[in-house]
Amino acid sequence: MKDEPIFVLDSFALLAFFQGEPRGVKVKEIIERSLREECRLALATVNLGEVVYRTIRQHGPERTRNVLAKIEEFGIAIVDVDRDLALEAANLKVRYRLGYADCFVAALARRLDAAVVTGDPDFRQVEQLIAVEWLPTQ
Repeated sequence: MKDEPIFVLDSFALLAFFQGEPRGVKVKEIIERSLREECRLALATVNLGEVVYRTIRQHGPERTRNVLAKIEEFGIAIVDVDRDLALEAANLKVRYRLGYADCFVAALARRLDAAVVTGDPDFRQVEQLIAVEWLPTQ
């Protein structure tokens, strides 16, 4: 297997992409790189759940099924939360004013030595711990 970079997707990034926001263009570019096997993508199950509930709430179950199908089609690795990841996320939550779901993104990025793809400014607090691939600000 190649030594390609790994990106952990935050729900912020995936929602920007699926909602057709201008900053979603960068997410599309990263997904295309992944499809060309130039990088790998990962998403924690907690953050998958976040994408699902927000999509259901805003667009309904049919759109949500399409989003889930696309995530699978894009080959995004869905990483289950195990004890170690949960404890790492909990420790990050204690130390930083970061949303709990965002702590799983950061914990997974640390585990995989990956960069987080997001536009959520809360991640500025943990830039000393993880690399962040920032989406444009609209």
